[in-house]
Amino acid sequence: MNPLLRWGKFNLVGVIGMAVQLASLALLNRFAPGHYLLASAAALELTLLHNFVWHLYYTWPDRRDRSALLGQLLRFHLSNGMVSMLGNLALMRLLMQEAHLPVLAANGIAIPCCSLINFCLGNTWAFAPTSSSIARPKQFPYSCRSTQLF
Repeated sequence: MNPLLRWGKFNLVGVIGMAVQLASLALLNRFAPGHYLLASAAALELTLLHNFVWHLYYTWPDRRDRSALLGQLLRFHLSNGMVSMLGNLALMRLLMQEAHLPVLAANGIAIPCCSLINFCLGNTWAFAPTSSSIARPKQFPYSCRSTQLF
């Protein structure tokens, strides 16, 4: 698949995921006001599961391996999940306590800050090409191409 098309698909899933995350956060924050970090973490976990399914079937369908589904989910959580969780929560704390932004505005800023890192990790590790798809070029043509994480 063309790397720019895959990048576009990744971002489309990300935009839908952002809507899922913000809607989840708004609901959680309404029912548990004052616990914005816990609500942010729960909304992020829902979004991670949502995005994983969409990435598996839409962004990287050529790299789907039914036998390795649990491994892909684990790698996705360890990579995109950790970047999103740590980056999102750190930025939420900073933007809310220091910049005094409302919870949804702070979260709306925090989400795209982790996007490029998440694409690189997804493309090179979480949904890495399998041995049967190595012959076709799948790498993002810029800095992600040479990223060797594990």
